[in-house]
Parts: sequence; structure tokens; C-alpha cells
Amino acid sequence: MAYEAQFFGFTPQTCMLRIYIAFQDYLFEVMQAVEQVILKKLDGTPDCAISAVQIRKCTEEFLCFMKGRFDNLFDKMEQLFLQLILRIPPNVLLPEDKSQETHSYSEEVFHLLQKESEQLQEKYKTELCTKLALLAELEEQKIVQAKLKQTLSLFDELENVGRDHGASDFREGLVFLIRNSRKLQSIRENVEKEGK
Repeated sequence: MAYEAQFFGFTPQTCMLRIYIAFQDYLFEVMQAVEQVILKKLDGTPDCAISAVQIRKCTEEFLCFMKGRFDNLFDKMEQLFLQLILRIPPNVLLPEDKSQETHSYSEEVFHLLQKESEQLQEKYKTELCTKLALLAELEEQKIVQAKLKQTLSLFDELENVGRDHGASDFREGLVFLIRNSRKLQSIRENVEKEGK
């Protein structure tokens, strides 16, 4: 009955319960009114052998009889209401479910779509991990590029220093530096030997 509750905004059983309570309340009110009318009629007749207690007892018995009859009738009425009136036929779709009519699919197709969805989610996770790895590598390359620029500027400075001191080519300047460093190394070794 969930589809009916979606359509009506209440469950059919709730509706039937409210109708039952309303009928029962009305029956009690009618019986009280009938009892009051009978009591007023008896007050107006002299030498009446029927007391108010007997009228109350008879009213209660009649109420139990009517309630039993009403319950039997209401059970039949409830079945008819639930089967014929408060029931949406299986071939009827609610407006919000009309898309199912044009885009219906079997359980097999549903499982295929579910599997495809899982595969796409997996691909998305893989692509996301790849993107993060590439971004990390890009950051590393930026750091390396900055160090390379620093090294190139150092070489440019060395070349400029070499030109300032008469070396026209960087290679010649490097050879000159190596020779001078060897000379300094040999001088240091000689000084250490003499110091011993």
C-alpha cells in the first residue's frame, strides 16, 4: 500500500480507521440522544414503571447490539474500500513515475548499469590519483627547473668572470681554474711536508 500512500498522502488503513472512529463516535452520540429523548418522554408520563436505570441498561444493550452489527458491516465495507476504492490499479502510474514507463528496464539491465556505474567510479578514482601524481611531479619539475636556472646563472657568472680576467671561452676558463687549483693543491702539499 506504499504506492497508494504516495498518491493519497495517507495510508488507506489510516483512512479506514478514521472512518471507523467517526462512525463509532456518531453511533455513541445518537444513542445518548435517543436515551435523553426516552427519558424526557417517560418524565412526562405519570405512573411509569420503567426507571432511568432500566433505560440506561436497555440503551447499553442496544448499543452493544448496534456496535456488533456495525463491526460486521464495517469489516465488509473496509475490504471493499481497500480493494476497489483506495487501491491504485497496477497499470496506473503516478505523474512522478511516468519516466519509468518510457525508460523501463529489466533487472538484468539494472545490474549492467550498476556494474557500469561502479566501473566509471573506479576509473574516476584512478584518474584522480593520476592527476594528483602528475601535479606532484609538476611541482618537482618546477623545483628542478629553478635549480637549473640557478646553475645556469652560476655558469653565466663564471663565464663573465673568465672574460673579465682575459679568458674568452668558458672552457678555457674552466681549464685555467683546474690548472690553478692543481697548483694550489701542490703548494699546499709542499707546505705540509715542510711543516713536518
